[in-house]
Amino acid sequence: MTELLPLLFFLVICAALMLGYPVALTLTGVSLGFAGLGLLFGAFDVIYLELIPNRLYGILTNQNLLAVPLFVFMGTMLEKSRVAEDLLNNMAVVFARVPGGLGLSVVLVGMLLAASTGIVGATVVTMGILSLPTMLKAGYKPSLAAGTLCATGTLGQIIPPSICLVLLGEVISNAYQQSQLNSGVFAPDTVSIGDLFAGAIVPGLLLVFCYGAYVLLTALFKPADAPSLKAAEVNALRAQHKSLTLALLKGLLPPVFLVVTVIGSILLGIATPTEAASVGAVGALFLAAAKRALGLSVLHEVSLETLRVTSMVYLILVGAAVFSSVFRGFGGDTLIEELLLNLPGGVVSAVLLVMLLIFLLGFILDFIEITFMVVPLVGPILLAMGVDPVWLGVMIAINLQTSFLTPPFGFSLFYLRSVAPPEVRTQDIYRGVIPFVALQIALMLLLAAWPQLATWLPAQLN
Repeated sequence: MTELLPLLFFLVICAALMLGYPVALTLTGVSLGFAGLGLLFGAFDVIYLELIPNRLYGILTNQNLLAVPLFVFMGTMLEKSRVAEDLLNNMAVVFARVPGGLGLSVVLVGMLLAASTGIVGATVVTMGILSLPTMLKAGYKPSLAAGTLCATGTLGQIIPPSICLVLLGEVISNAYQQSQLNSGVFAPDTVSIGDLFAGAIVPGLLLVFCYGAYVLLTALFKPADAPSLKAAEVNALRAQHKSLTLALLKGLLPPVFLVVTVIGSILLGIATPTEAASVGAVGALFLAAAKRALGLSVLHEVSLETLRVTSMVYLILVGAAVFSSVFRGFGGDTLIEELLLNLPGGVVSAVLLVMLLIFLLGFILDFIEITFMVVPLVGPILLAMGVDPVWLGVMIAINLQTSFLTPPFGFSLFYLRSVAPPEVRTQDIYRGVIPFVALQIALMLLLAAWPQLATWLPAQLN
């Protein structure tokens, strides 16, 4: 009977989360409650509770995790200081005569905003407020407009530098070292957050290209769904700018330069993720100041949002550390290991099962909870079976992105629904995201067939 305690423990956690209780408090409270019951019936070793303070100290002193508040500050500053709005307006001018030009502008701006913010909710809401009314006014089909916005909002999961990749990189790195130590390798190889950034670049850009291609093809073959701007509207837009070159310089190059500088310094080994994140935060301040959008009210709002998100992340890390210790105390890690190792089909079946579990959990948990609850438990086992750590991290990121976009429970859909006008029906949002979900599934299949899409660039940089 005691063998089923880890499963019961996990199910109670999921049930409590589905009832709407706060994630961090649920993880901590249910875990300590089960630990108390285990001690009462002699089915739990108190040593696993004694390990928790050391684990929490390790989290709070982890230098790599200091990149989280800095990246949050960078993205929030770009969002609150109207940099994203100016970027969208300038890109609309650049692509004014291209079929589906407004949709293409949304994809590009969404990519940059997602890369800098890294938080799905913030990106979807921001793009929904800025772009959805404009796309509907331009005559875009509501389902296409909603689908494009939801999909581009989730790009923050896979486009570096994103918080998701920072946290995944830290967890994958620890899991990789643990898997090697468990195999008797006491001088283990390492995988860094920079390696995961490098691994995500090609799949991320490929996904952006696919999104853009879908919008362009829709505009070409179904012009009524994505009408081009009329000549008078194009001239009116361009009259606001001296030239296309100026619009491009003002709209695209500053944020692109900032993101490339941050990513490049990490990939080339010039800076650690934390140091690069500090460069990004200072760069976002300069961009906001250059656009005369940096005031005390904006700085106050950005600082409060950074504090809120960072507090949430660290509180979830504390809850996940307590959950992980208690789960291991009940032998849950052994149970998972036996299950994955004894599956027919070996490593392929094990990866499929883990990906399915992560996909389903993505309907009720955010990426932070999944990263620190599930990946530390299954990661060492899969990596010991020979799975490449960079490939696994990229696949998990895309899988989470797909989960957040899939009807009827995807988080991205709810975020857009909260800011969409009444004329955009929920069915329009669901219908609009289906082609983008199909593109993401196709990318995962492509990565499964050609892992080099994720592993080639990190190998070249190392």
